[in-house]
Amino acid sequence: MNGPDRQAFTDGYDEGRDSTGSPRPGYAEAFRALAGTDLESLTRAVAHELERRGVSFAAQPFVVDPVPRLIRAAEWDALARGLAQRTRALNHFLLDAYGERQIVRHGVIPAAMIDEARGYEPELVGRLPAHGTPAAVIGFDVVRDRAGEFLVLEDNLRTPSGFAYALAARKALAGTLPDGFPAPRPVDPIAYELLGGVMRAAAPPGCRDPSLVVLTDGAHNVAYYEHAQAARRLGAALATPADLLREGDRLHVRLPGGGTDPVDVVYRRTNEDRLRDEQGELTAVAQALLDPWLSGQIGLVNAFGNGLADDKFVHSCVEDCIRFYLGEEPLVRSVPTLITDGRPTIGELRRLVIKPRHGHGGIGVVIGAHAETDDLDRLARELEAHPERYVTQPTVALSRHPTVIGGRLEPRHVDLRAFAFAGDDVALLPGGLTRVALNAGALVVNSSQKGGGKDTWVVD
Repeated sequence: MNGPDRQAFTDGYDEGRDSTGSPRPGYAEAFRALAGTDLESLTRAVAHELERRGVSFAAQPFVVDPVPRLIRAAEWDALARGLAQRTRALNHFLLDAYGERQIVRHGVIPAAMIDEARGYEPELVGRLPAHGTPAAVIGFDVVRDRAGEFLVLEDNLRTPSGFAYALAARKALAGTLPDGFPAPRPVDPIAYELLGGVMRAAAPPGCRDPSLVVLTDGAHNVAYYEHAQAARRLGAALATPADLLREGDRLHVRLPGGGTDPVDVVYRRTNEDRLRDEQGELTAVAQALLDPWLSGQIGLVNAFGNGLADDKFVHSCVEDCIRFYLGEEPLVRSVPTLITDGRPTIGELRRLVIKPRHGHGGIGVVIGAHAETDDLDRLARELEAHPERYVTQPTVALSRHPTVIGGRLEPRHVDLRAFAFAGDDVALLPGGLTRVALNAGALVVNSSQKGGGKDTWVVD
């Protein structure tokens, strides 16, 4: 195999210090507080606190770096406005795509972009319930470019995870960090107030005190910790599809102690998001939920069919959606997303990130600058033969944040999973969850790809 010229991307935005080496706002206090602290002991204390609370991801302890990421309030407020704008536009798009398709009629996007998306559910055309927001919870993957501008890398509208892990990181650090850090905006119980608000907003009309269910695959789901926490904090039933049953024209849930309760709203957190499987049969989740939802008996958070807006081809058009549906200019830009045309050269691929169109969790992502030459040659042939299966994005030199590695602070690449909650209005959870690539030079930060998390503070 031919080894590539592996680019380290050490020129990315430094979250902790400016170009002169001076600490950015809030970080002078943070660095002073950490000075003289045994960072290895601090890391162990945070890990112990997470273990004590049972915080896990994919049946493994969830890793949290003890150095929080600080975002200035003015910077966060501007980002939150942009993500709220994006949330509104994406929900307009989903309603339109399954409705009159005005965006296609006006030539903004081609019909094939909708029809060929794997997450598109054609049997929902003209059938979405009039009440409720299709994407009540959206997770945005946000990065900074070299100039420090926030950009949206991906939109996640099916079952985005992470907000409970953000709360767990905050609690783990609360009792372990040394004194002297600036005070962050609170996130708990705001997160569950926001989630509870969008679930109540999704309830059928006239339902004043809805019965809530958090639907999970069970303990084998990688984010089961979050499912269990959400159910506990909302006072909702935690159920699997096998726990749901029809009694007459209503959906009910079996209770652990016996008996059943009627269901008004379901927060869907199962891995299975499709209506039908490979044989064209309704999935177990759809068998339980589809008819009650379409007939207005229950509300769903999030709706079936949202996978359409998770499609990476659609991501390339979100800024056009904002202009078309809202008549506004985008407040936060997207990382440019392109579809290949012809066979790219190895040199071109070196400057790109190549993603499966329907991938998630960092699986199948190729960082051109870090790939072997032979692998890129095979990928170039695949892109030429099947351009519809992939998108490419310019490699963003992810910003770097001081992270405890081997008992000392070293820079590691980070992104931000920010959470929008859309009910009667749109609100953002302050800060969200910063994800960090713990290996030197790595640009894939997902926990499923050996990344970790950081508490994210919005500070004045």
